[in-house]
Amino acid sequence: MELQNTVKEALNALYHHPDDTVRMQADRFLQDFQRTLDAWQVADNLLHDATSNLETLIFCSQTLRSKVQRDFEELPSEAFRPLRDSLNTLLKKFHKGPPKVRTQISIAVAALAVHVPAEDWGDGGIVKWLRDEMNSHPEFIPGFLELLTVLPEEVFNYKIAARPERRRQFEKELTSQMEVALSILTACLNISELKEQVLEAFASWLRLKHGIPGSVLCSHPLVLTALSSLNSELLSEASVNVISELIHYTAAGNFGGVSAHLPLIQVIVPQVMSLKTQLSDSSKDEEDVKAIARLFADMGDSYVELIATGSDDSMLIVHALLEVASHPEYDIASMTFNFWHSLQLNLTKRESYISYGNDASIEVERKRRLQVFRPAYESLVSLVSFRVQYPEDYQDLSYEDLKEFKQTRYAVADVLTDAASVLGGDATLKILYMKLFEAVSGHGNDEHKEWRSAEATLFCIRAISNYVSVVESEVMPQIMALLPKLPHQPQLLQTVCLTTGAYSKWLDSASCGSSLLPSVLDILMNGMGTSEDCAAAAALAFRHICDDCRKKLCGCLDGLFHIYNKTVNGEDSFKVPAEDSLHLVEALSMVITELPPDDAKRALEALCLPVIYPLQEAINQGPEILSKRPSRQLTIHIDRFAYIFRYVNHPQAVADAIQRLWPIFKAIFDLRAWDMRTMESLCRACKYAVRTSGRFMGLTIGAMLEEIQSLYMQHHQPCFLYLSSEVIKIFGSDPSCADYLKNLIEALFQHTTRLLTNIQEFTARPDIADDCFLLASRCMRYCPQLFIPSSVFPSLVDCSMIGITVQHREASNSILHFLADIFDLANSAVGEPFVPIRDSIIIPRGGTITRILIASLTGALPKSRVEVVSYPLLALTRAYGMQALGWEKECVSLIPSTAVTDVERARFLEALSDAASGGDTSRLNVFIEEFSDVCRRNRAVQEIVQDALRPLELNLVRVSSS
Repeated sequence: MELQNTVKEALNALYHHPDDTVRMQADRFLQDFQRTLDAWQVADNLLHDATSNLETLIFCSQTLRSKVQRDFEELPSEAFRPLRDSLNTLLKKFHKGPPKVRTQISIAVAALAVHVPAEDWGDGGIVKWLRDEMNSHPEFIPGFLELLTVLPEEVFNYKIAARPERRRQFEKELTSQMEVALSILTACLNISELKEQVLEAFASWLRLKHGIPGSVLCSHPLVLTALSSLNSELLSEASVNVISELIHYTAAGNFGGVSAHLPLIQVIVPQVMSLKTQLSDSSKDEEDVKAIARLFADMGDSYVELIATGSDDSMLIVHALLEVASHPEYDIASMTFNFWHSLQLNLTKRESYISYGNDASIEVERKRRLQVFRPAYESLVSLVSFRVQYPEDYQDLSYEDLKEFKQTRYAVADVLTDAASVLGGDATLKILYMKLFEAVSGHGNDEHKEWRSAEATLFCIRAISNYVSVVESEVMPQIMALLPKLPHQPQLLQTVCLTTGAYSKWLDSASCGSSLLPSVLDILMNGMGTSEDCAAAAALAFRHICDDCRKKLCGCLDGLFHIYNKTVNGEDSFKVPAEDSLHLVEALSMVITELPPDDAKRALEALCLPVIYPLQEAINQGPEILSKRPSRQLTIHIDRFAYIFRYVNHPQAVADAIQRLWPIFKAIFDLRAWDMRTMESLCRACKYAVRTSGRFMGLTIGAMLEEIQSLYMQHHQPCFLYLSSEVIKIFGSDPSCADYLKNLIEALFQHTTRLLTNIQEFTARPDIADDCFLLASRCMRYCPQLFIPSSVFPSLVDCSMIGITVQHREASNSILHFLADIFDLANSAVGEPFVPIRDSIIIPRGGTITRILIASLTGALPKSRVEVVSYPLLALTRAYGMQALGWEKECVSLIPSTAVTDVERARFLEALSDAASGGDTSRLNVFIEEFSDVCRRNRAVQEIVQDALRPLELNLVRVSSS
């Protein structure tokens, strides 16, 4: 009684106390209470107590539902019957509501049925028990109907802590009782006020893999009731749900396929088609129109393979879907978008035509179908293209509305690419060009009047750029000639810039491309001077054009450098944001790549000049001022060097440049080594210099590595490890670098293993852990001869064992990949000679590594990482065969039988045994997943498993095998 009163007081405080601190304390108390064993009795008592208020009833019903779902195993087996009876009493008590309480009780009863097999439930299982209860107590039918509705939904509810095997068994139990459930629902149809609820329950049962033939369902009273409800004045949402589920069921690949369900399809399709006129009925409620549109979209999605044959009947559905696509409300029209995509795939992919045999027959049928659907996709282009138009009040749109508008544009762009795949890009372009011509012709003298329609059409033209032939000569020259004449309204100019960039490949291939480039570059310069968004679009387009037209632009370097220098020097007339200026750096770098070596060297110097100057100036101001500068003032310039070194593909020229720049880089390394952002930027620039220059770097690489080795010891910047891994990739197999690299990796790894001595250090320094083990994996691949025989290798293996269970995803993944690389060593020619050394280190630690990996699978790491952890366990099992199986058996035997049954243990070990003997590993992931689910099914079980495996104890002494 005392605890019941405390719970009531806490609830009162939670909902009504004015003090936030008191409310938080109450919330914490109630959450802790829900995890206790007492919560069962207290929640049950308060639900039966007539004096409990609504807040108490809702909280206690949620508590009881949660306890049944997650903690049913806490109860002794004899508690099941009293619990079932109590829940049944509560279901009757709340049969008229409150609805929230009744729903929670219904879910609790359904969850109980998931846990308890039909034979233990008694009365022939829950469905027959429910039938008997409804027959005995017809006054409580509404409450029982809700239970009947949620029952099949709980098959797919993974909050319920049921074992996978029991979940499958429950689904079979329900499926076997399908006829009983439908007979209950059919009997309830006689109560007219329950019709909606009955149909909702029917829709819920249809989601099960029930296997009832279409020939039976087509004349079933429940199906006929749902179909007749479609035509009633007030459209029934439940009947729409039923028909939707039936459509999905008839299209499912199992149970005999579409042909087996033809009688049902022949009943459904005409009924849905009869609703077509209501799509354009303005008097119809919008929610009703949405429901009807959903049925058409469901038919399209489900029967797309049949529709793709282009029969007369299927074209009726296509025309109805075009009508949905024409609806003024985007939410309704967009329901069809998935269908147009699926149909496009069906029409264009070769797999759809395999049954036609030889290539000639396939091509004839493909052309026939494309011709049949051409008018539909031509109409579609016109129906969707207007939806991307800026609204008149676009300047007043909220952030959320603007985000939604952009998503609409992306969705329409996808539909247009589907149309272009069917019609061909050139034909789609012609349709859009006519719209552009109309939009531009409508401007008259007021150039800003209707920029929105022109911008919308250009957006669509840009969307299909990848589908337009680079030799298209009818429409594209006219579009390109039109672009400079369009008004410089910011949104329009932004789209003009992006469109020119999208057609960069066409500009390179077109016979008139060279003559168009000057006007295109003028457009981009205008864009760079208009607004930040416009300038960003122009910079991106500039990059695309320099990439694809680089050979044509080699003769225009002076003009390109003029644009580049104005941007990089930050002249007021240009509004290119710093981030977007990198597009121009990349653009010039790609053009320089096309120059002969001597010209490239000079051009590279000119490219670096405006970037060097501000850095040199910063260094000249002295160490004190340089060390106080905000990172951004340095990284903005250093990032430009990274792009230059990445995209100027002249190894010798880049090597010479980095050698000249090294004193500047070294000064920044020395004075800003404490600053992570600047160091990351500088290491990125060095990484690309190493990657491009390779072995041309000569002495500079030695100076660079000496610098980062020394600075890492003081400042522990993860990016120093990252840069080292790039060096290992390039120089790891070079014998002339062996001594130097050996010293480097030993120094870096020795220092890192001293930093990462426990899981708390891994948690505090996840970036160091991530980059350390990425470097270690690189060493395994590129210089095993230096790494595996070294003294740091065993220390690093020990270090990895400490950190496997770090919660940081990237750090944990890097460690697991490193271990997998060790176990897979024999798979590579360079690694195989070092297998004996590996074995001498792994075998003594094999049992512990196995225990930590299995602990990670069963709860030490989140469920989402199971697949990543599975691979190292599989690799370990394949590498050490029966020895690994011995470690795994010993490890799994530590888990108490209260958490895992002997059958579950045996199934898991059997799958590992198949892998150990070189057999099929395809089933292994399924069994690992199931074993993981069993061990994580609720918090209590997970704690039992982790307490038995103790992954953080490297020297666990086995006490018991119970």
